[in-house]
Amino acid sequence: MSRTVISGGLVITANEELEAEVLIEGERVVALAARGSEVAGGWREGAARVIDATDRYVLPGGVDGHTHLDFPFGGTFSADTFETGTRAAAWGGTTTIVDFAVQSRGHALREGLDAWHAKAEGNCAVDYGFHMILSEVTDGTLKEMDGLVEEGVTSFKLFMAYPGVFYSDDGQILRAMQRGADNGGLIMMHAENGIAIDVLAEQAVAAGRTDPRYHGEVRRVLLEAEATHRAIQLSRVAGCPLYVVHVSAAEAVAELAAARDLGLPVFGETCPQYLFLSLDNLAEPDFGGAKYVCSTPLRPSEHQASLWRGLRTNDLQVVSTDHCPFCFTGQKELGRGDFRKIPNGMPGIEHRMDLLHQAVVEGHISRRRWVDLACATPARMFGLAGRKGTLAPGADADVVIYDPRAEQVLSADTHHMNVDYSAYEGKRITGAVRTVLSRGRVIIDDGRYTGSAGDGRYLPRATCQYLD
Repeated sequence: MSRTVISGGLVITANEELEAEVLIEGERVVALAARGSEVAGGWREGAARVIDATDRYVLPGGVDGHTHLDFPFGGTFSADTFETGTRAAAWGGTTTIVDFAVQSRGHALREGLDAWHAKAEGNCAVDYGFHMILSEVTDGTLKEMDGLVEEGVTSFKLFMAYPGVFYSDDGQILRAMQRGADNGGLIMMHAENGIAIDVLAEQAVAAGRTDPRYHGEVRRVLLEAEATHRAIQLSRVAGCPLYVVHVSAAEAVAELAAARDLGLPVFGETCPQYLFLSLDNLAEPDFGGAKYVCSTPLRPSEHQASLWRGLRTNDLQVVSTDHCPFCFTGQKELGRGDFRKIPNGMPGIEHRMDLLHQAVVEGHISRRRWVDLACATPARMFGLAGRKGTLAPGADADVVIYDPRAEQVLSADTHHMNVDYSAYEGKRITGAVRTVLSRGRVIIDDGRYTGSAGDGRYLPRATCQYLD
């Protein structure tokens, strides 16, 4: 069994920072020892490879719990396949993703899950699991939920938005939540009042307000807050935990905070776009705002302070990407003349770890909280604790060697995502991924990609471990 030692770095996990050597044998972390100790010296003598991490951080690989690869939306598909998207994830220090398999209306959950397995198998650069999107809640799909939980698909997403596509009404949501309470499946919620949004969107277009900025204006803050409140109350009735995805507004954070103050098992994620971009981007000229169309939408910049506060106080627990990229040319342009036809989604899988390190540099969060939000908590939330998101004996050897002093400029010219623009074009940040190991194998080697399609394995998941 091959032995790798990572030497000289500052090991950072969600719980501690220590100057330590990391011993890897095969695919697993075996032990940590104090830097310069006699034990660590013995490891290096017998190692097949010693990685020098001097002046660098040694982190667990990132866990992105919200991606949409090869995802159908608005008559097209997201631009990153499982091959290109997971390769870009690796470049950015993310070594595990949980993507969303989709149930098509009129079809079984199993059909959707099998289709996503076929898309991913043999193509992924990093390890992956699946959530399941419920497009219809019927007696049949409720029964199927039980079987999926048993085989490791342990989270289910429902939508209060997108009538006619993914939308579920309150009765359907309640029934799914009741099933989750029984089988241990975590209910994930896109919380926006889609019925009201469609009214406002129709009125805006009829009045000639068709530019991308109106996407943000009709998807109002109060309609996110109202739906978040309603989802929380339904989860209380059902007696099940609730995970609200892509929280973007201060008022929605306040609903989550109030629920958590009551001791309710209610959780929330936000995404880098809500922390670093704003409604101003949606108003960029010459249809440029279309690049930033996603749902929930970007908000006025004053909402960012509440999001950062929620991340510090643990009213928000996770930062995922909601990576769902559509090229500007030929895809986002489908919505010229009607913002409703712009495919909803943005690229981000490659930059999450870097942007959150920038938040450390700017004083929004600590280094350990960075690792908690990006690695440890998503692993616990989605049933991967002990294996992913940590550097501890027995964990998978998913490791990132990170240079905290490197300077870089984000750009479509240099990113590895299969999309023709960067949402952060020209943004200067401090910090960069240098080396990435996935289960002990080096897949990014000081700026070179050394992995290949098929390196990633499918991960059956336990039920949510956050409350254990």
